[in-house]
Amino acid sequence: MMEMKRALRRYRFPTSEAVAADVVSKYGPQGPLLDIFVNNTGAHVHKWHHYLPLYERYFGPWRHRPLRFLEIGVSKGGSLQMWRKYFGPDAVIFGIDIDPECAQFNGQSGQVRIGSQDDPEFLAKVVAEMGGVDVVLDDGSHVMGHIERSFEVLFPLLELGGTYMIEDLHTAYWPSHGGGSDANANFFNRLREMFDDMHHWYHDTPPRNSALAATMSGLHVHDSIVVIDKAHVYAPTHSVVGG
Repeated sequence: MMEMKRALRRYRFPTSEAVAADVVSKYGPQGPLLDIFVNNTGAHVHKWHHYLPLYERYFGPWRHRPLRFLEIGVSKGGSLQMWRKYFGPDAVIFGIDIDPECAQFNGQSGQVRIGSQDDPEFLAKVVAEMGGVDVVLDDGSHVMGHIERSFEVLFPLLELGGTYMIEDLHTAYWPSHGGGSDANANFFNRLREMFDDMHHWYHDTPPRNSALAATMSGLHVHDSIVVIDKAHVYAPTHSVVGG
């Protein structure tokens, strides 16, 4: 953890222009989210630079569409403010946090509800209040057990065609968060099971979670970020054409 903090100090940038230049030089031209992020003058927002193009890739298609967006982790309220500017005034945006102090941000850029991300009853109640959920961003405690529990509850409630993103998964290697390179609870071990379930057509082991296998249409793994797509999954077919 101390090494991580020292690295963060080393990579501070003096201006918003320098932040933007770093992102563009590494990942190419970006969409509107980069401008929203670097020009923020409101509440505190802290994001790794390589997350910004991933947000654009997976969340960009939801702009200018009806959207119900749930963020786990409110912190200083700045992230909800960023998403409101990005998704626009018509998006239904909710944030949840266990810290009662976060209630002060309710109604500013979205609705805030206080409760734990590993409380199934609380999570289901929030989704019901939202009228369903299309996108989940887990930026909560980053504790392995909490990530697992939230996913178990929320992915079945996610609408077909929806997107489930978990970020800051470098904590999967931190014992302080229930992880570790050799820890069974490391969330990347759970992903291996999910990969196997997705490919159950090709091996003899039954899916560990048949309901999940029936709707988990894609798994994307990036540095510290995992994205799970939800859609109808059909038995694979193939054809020979031509010749």
